[in-house]
Amino acid sequence: MSRINLLTPLAFICLLASIVAAQNSQPESSLTANPVYQKNCAKCHGKTAEGRFMGGPSLVSEKTLSMSPDDLRAIINKGRHHMPKFEGKLTPEEIDTLVTQINARKK
Repeated sequence: MSRINLLTPLAFICLLASIVAAQNSQPESSLTANPVYQKNCAKCHGKTAEGRFMGGPSLVSEKTLSMSPDDLRAIINKGRHHMPKFEGKLTPEEIDTLVTQINARKK
């Protein structure tokens, strides 16, 4: 068998393994691992998104997790209380990803 014929099944197996690993990754870690979260949110909401004393509230609290995606998107875009607005600072796709990752923490 040629070398190419041997590499094709191996590449396919590696692709399948990466897809399975991505599907099995915990959504809890995806928010806090997101570079956009780390750069823009972790300073106030904490590295684990559990909030900080005299900082941003927990993003894993019942109150936050009960919010609709539209409410979360509006808060990120327009800001709230001491939270700055991120509309124009983050792309709509980055904001949508954050909203999706926060909602993925619902159990």
